[in-house]
Amino acid sequence: MTARLLYVCARPQRTAAVAEWASFRDGLGVGDADLVHHDLVRDPLPDDLDRYGGVVVGGSPFNVTDPDKTDDQRRLERDLERLAGAAIDGRTNAMFTCYGIGVVTRLLGGEVTLLHPEGTGPTDISLTVAGRDDELFGILNPRFEALTAHKEGTASVPPGATLLAENDACPVQAYRVGAGLWATQFHPEPTADAFVARMVVYRDAGYFDADAFDEVSAHVRTVSVEQPTLLLRSFAARAVAA
Repeated sequence: MTARLLYVCARPQRTAAVAEWASFRDGLGVGDADLVHHDLVRDPLPDDLDRYGGVVVGGSPFNVTDPDKTDDQRRLERDLERLAGAAIDGRTNAMFTCYGIGVVTRLLGGEVTLLHPEGTGPTDISLTVAGRDDELFGILNPRFEALTAHKEGTASVPPGATLLAENDACPVQAYRVGAGLWATQFHPEPTADAFVARMVVYRDAGYFDADAFDEVSAHVRTVSVEQPTLLLRSFAARAVAA
């Protein structure tokens, strides 16, 4: 495989960013040279997106609902919107995760709300009928576990999107829009151990009780991430074939 996949990083914390790139690399099933790392926090989105068959957008401690955004965060969100537009139009394939689904939801005219926060750890997710028929999600079990840790969520399916996955805690877990964009609220990329390592970085960021770290991390390690990994492999296969 040539370097046809791009990882777009929205995490200011370099340790977490490098680890997230490695998680996506392993989840996608590609080598180091096959997943280009682009730090969107510090560098604008490149103009040559057509070089890549697919783009994966990682998570972030940023929130779409943040009341006091820096100029850098606003620029980052505009770049993510530009990337989303390219994927919707079919000029690339993109999978937006975590914070990214909020950016896409707002772009589509939907509502991002603080009413659907999610705890740190595994959650049960169900595919919709459309999800079972989707070319990426259709290979997954109708119900599966994935890892979450979020302060905001999408209130309802935004205009133009098709709901693919849901659960009680956060009704919009994944959707597809346009020719080549998928968005997930859950994290498809980390293993349980990688997620615990990420928890160390964000221990005092308000996602969970810092004093309960050992208890929360033990619960995280009970999850199987086989199904989310299959989703990434499916995405990589589509991107390489593009």
